[in-house]
Amino acid sequence: MGKMEVERKTTGWAARDPSGLLSPYTYTLRETGPEDVHIRIICCGICHTDLHQTKNDLGMSNYPMVPGHEVVGEVVEVGSGVSKFTAGDIVGVGCLVGCCGGCSPCERDLEQYCPKKIWSYNDVYINGQPTQGGFARATVVHQKFVVKIPEGMAVEQAAPLLCAGVTVYSPLAHFGLKRPGLRGGILGLGGVGHMGVKIAKAMGHHVTVISSSNKKREEALKDLGADDYVIGSDQTKMNELADSMDYIIDTVPVHHALEPYLSLLRLDGKLILMGVISNPLQFLTPMVMLGRKVITGSFIGSMKETEEMLEFCKEKGLSSIIEVVKMDYVNTAFERLEKNDVRYRFVVDVEGSKLEA
Repeated sequence: MGKMEVERKTTGWAARDPSGLLSPYTYTLRETGPEDVHIRIICCGICHTDLHQTKNDLGMSNYPMVPGHEVVGEVVEVGSGVSKFTAGDIVGVGCLVGCCGGCSPCERDLEQYCPKKIWSYNDVYINGQPTQGGFARATVVHQKFVVKIPEGMAVEQAAPLLCAGVTVYSPLAHFGLKRPGLRGGILGLGGVGHMGVKIAKAMGHHVTVISSSNKKREEALKDLGADDYVIGSDQTKMNELADSMDYIIDTVPVHHALEPYLSLLRLDGKLILMGVISNPLQFLTPMVMLGRKVITGSFIGSMKETEEMLEFCKEKGLSSIIEVVKMDYVNTAFERLEKNDVRYRFVVDVEGSKLEA
């Protein structure tokens, strides 16, 4: 992954403790090795996982921590063994920057399930150096974990696709749900959920948004193109939709009951969990047994799926709905994200921000 020979510094915004408050932080980049790509960061999306990690919600955070794993930038240098990229390319980096390369998932190009995967931040490289994320001027990443952004795709639009987009695309592809004519539900209409609606509609599905309130009804139906909208507590409407869906993508990142949504699935329907939740979820087994239903999970996507998803979005003209902010607004953006006050993804304009104190 490259050997440290010459120290090069960069500046990012880092959390120092579980308060999650970010502030300028200067640190050392590793030297670009034979398989590495040195990237000048242009922008970076903000994911709910960034909030979990900076606040140590999962109990495994290490500080100082520069978050951000929806990174888009320009290649400024490549190692001697890099063949896919050249200086000037616009590229993206998602949630991972390393894997073992030899386990069963890696051999199947499913490196996101590698037990030795290396996260884009809050992790360490094999030499023990901490990984840091995209809220920074630059990063150095192994070429395997870098993808080209399709020509003509706006960089700020591409950023959320590197996590939110592929997170939805991967299970639809893996579980054979890309074919048209299916009926699906999107539970939760945040960063991942809104891309779920767009991608599923582009695949030819009838899409129902399932939410906890009525406040997003108009935008779900008019702006995102959903076919139907239901409030989970509306028992009459939920009863009408019983046994009607082939799948539900559950993006909710907080504890919630599963049974109301299991009732919406038809025979062999799938409830696909995507929200990172630290408390156990519960359900009554007959809810699954009596319809041969499946409760499963899916985790981001592989590099191959990321490339496929970007091409799919380019072909279908899909883009994320974003709010672009400067780095000095990032703490406010995190506060708003915690309150679900964003439509639907924040993207930090790193290139246009003053990062230094």
